[in-house]
Order: sequence, then C-alpha cells, then structure tokens
Amino acid sequence: MRDRFSRIYTAALTDVLDNRGHREQTLPVEIRPLVPGTRVAGQAYTVEGRPTDVEDWDAGIRKTLAMLGSVRAGHVAVYACHMDHAAHFGELSATSLLSRGAAGCVIDGGCRDTRFIAESGYPVFSRFVTPEDCTWRWEVTATQVPITVGRVRIEPGDWIVGDEDGVVVVPQKIAADVLAKAEAKAATENLIRDAVREGMTPLEAYERYGTF
Repeated sequence: MRDRFSRIYTAALTDVLDNRGHREQTLPVEIRPLVPGTRVAGQAYTVEGRPTDVEDWDAGIRKTLAMLGSVRAGHVAVYACHMDHAAHFGELSATSLLSRGAAGCVIDGGCRDTRFIAESGYPVFSRFVTPEDCTWRWEVTATQVPITVGRVRIEPGDWIVGDEDGVVVVPQKIAADVLAKAEAKAATENLIRDAVREGMTPLEAYERYGTF
C-alpha cells in the first residue's frame, strides 16, 4: 500500500475523503516540504511534545534520541510540537531516520540544517525553519498515541501522504477503500484531461464522467 500511496496525489485523496464525509483530514497549510516537489507516504508514527524549561540537557536529548530510535521502518514520524519556535528536527535526526528505513518526517514545528537535509534527499515537511535548537526548550512526552495537528486527529498507523500541495491523513480503517477510489478518480481525470484538450467543454466532461 505504501508504494500505491506514494504514486497517488493528495488532491485525489482529499476529494475521496470529502465525499465520504471526512472533511478535516488536511494538515495546516503552513506545513510545507523543505524541498519543493518532495513526496512522502507511510503510516504514522506519532510523537507528542511540549514546551518546557529543560534544566538537564543530557536527560532532554536522551528522550529525543530514544524516540528517534523507536520510529519504525516504512513509517512517517509525525510531530505535534505545540510550539511556534525552535527546531525540533535537524540533519542528524534525518540521518538517523533514513538509516532506519523510516519513510519521512512531518513536523508541526521547526526544522534546521535544511541544506544538509535537502542534499540527503530525505522527505521532511515542517511548519517553519530556524537555527535555534529545541533541546533546552522542549521535550518529548509520548509516542504512538493519538495526536492532533491543526484540525486533524492522527492515530498511530493512519496513512500520511504529502506532496507539493500539502499533507493529508487517511484513517487506517478506511485506507484501502480510499486508496482504491482515489486511484480510480486519478484514472478518470486522465480521461477528462484528454477530452477537454480535444474540445469538450468542462460541463460536458462532468456530465460524461461524473467528476471534474
């Protein structure tokens, strides 16, 4: 399923989710890929954190490193940081996840070392970038628990798909059906595109194919 999700675009997924009544599945528009054109797909490995004044840097960094070492291969680490400053992810974090086969990282927070991450090709989406480290300012409080990013509740194992348009969350329990319908929609849109290029009006195309 990860290969199939990696080939489908987020707009098709959101259209299918909307039609099923799941209309709050897109992460905040500020969460963007570090490198334009980046794609990511995988099941969510959720990370919850909070701002705090860290008195023991060693203890704080150990929490983060233990979390990074627990992310599963093929999964996307999804951070709910609840913080609008400091970088929660950097080049060594990306190197760690890449070496473990994790599919990527989506951060409702900050990132740094962006040039090094870009050169590695590792898929990272974040809300903002900053050189400021989070270790003195933030701590991991839980992993693999339900989290909320923007208006979206994310359960461990939900499917995360990101591209140049943004990031969408597909609930695990309906993922197979949503994916199949999105693939069918994408195939139909190819037919519509060809028909419109050949002179069919948009309304005629909609009436023939039932979508646009």
